[in-house]
Amino acid sequence: MLSILELRHLRMLEALVGSGNLSRAAQRLHLTQSAISHQVKQIEDHYGVPLFERKTQPLRLTAAGQRLQVLAGAVLAQVAEAERDIARIVEGQAGRLRIAVECHTCFEWLMPAMDVFREHWPEVELDLVSGFHVNPLALLREDRADLAVVSEYRKNGMTYHPLFGFEIVGIVSCLHKLAQKEYLTARDFADETLVTYPVPEEMLDVIRNFLKPHGVEPKRRTAELTVAILQLVASRRGISAMPNWAVQSYLKTGYVHSMRLGKEGLFGELYAVTYVEAAQASYMQDFLETVRTVSFNRLPGLIPLMIRGE
Repeated sequence: MLSILELRHLRMLEALVGSGNLSRAAQRLHLTQSAISHQVKQIEDHYGVPLFERKTQPLRLTAAGQRLQVLAGAVLAQVAEAERDIARIVEGQAGRLRIAVECHTCFEWLMPAMDVFREHWPEVELDLVSGFHVNPLALLREDRADLAVVSEYRKNGMTYHPLFGFEIVGIVSCLHKLAQKEYLTARDFADETLVTYPVPEEMLDVIRNFLKPHGVEPKRRTAELTVAILQLVASRRGISAMPNWAVQSYLKTGYVHSMRLGKEGLFGELYAVTYVEAAQASYMQDFLETVRTVSFNRLPGLIPLMIRGE
């Protein structure tokens, strides 16, 4: 049988499985939904078998789809490995990648991505600039970091690489009266203590983009660790707001409950920032792609981000 499969088909399958639906897969690949649907139909027509069970959310693979998913994982991994080998031949193997972050929860996805990257590029010196940084971009300017992870896009002459978007959810005790609501409003925070990480207010999406626009300024209490914040919430000494993926394991305990912030939800974004020259290194490009791939595979509910023009 003559194969019609191309790398784009395999990447499409991987994106569909990883994203769980057509819309997010299209965003992730920077294609239209109709283009994705056309590729799926092309494969299904060729083999005479469906790849997905219809009308399931998230998308569920048929036996044929599962077989092609295995193929996609194996082939795309080999292609990536070959391209890394070629880059080493052309550019040399050594390099340095120092990373600075401004978010406390970044380590939940950054550390697994770094582990995968080390397997791909063992000769690249990979390091985290110690601690949490209020202004990681300053470390780039001072040549103390090669890449910064930030939550806001700015036009400042640096190169911004979109990583992913995510929903920020409110966290309350399961015994709190607010837990009965469908979603939290800004006014619900007015008489509560907001428990957050010890960072400036302007760095918190829940304050900057949700509470302040409605004129709400709740009392604030801080804690360094996620588990400490959630313990305070569970004991009804405050409420909090965190990325949806950062609290999933804690929700299973039955002590805390997550809720949408506002009827339409509150969403955050994460970007990696580099200088143009640093972004051209093959190992840097591979690190960025590794972060996206590992994060989308490990974290629930991520949203693809589009590349912004300067």
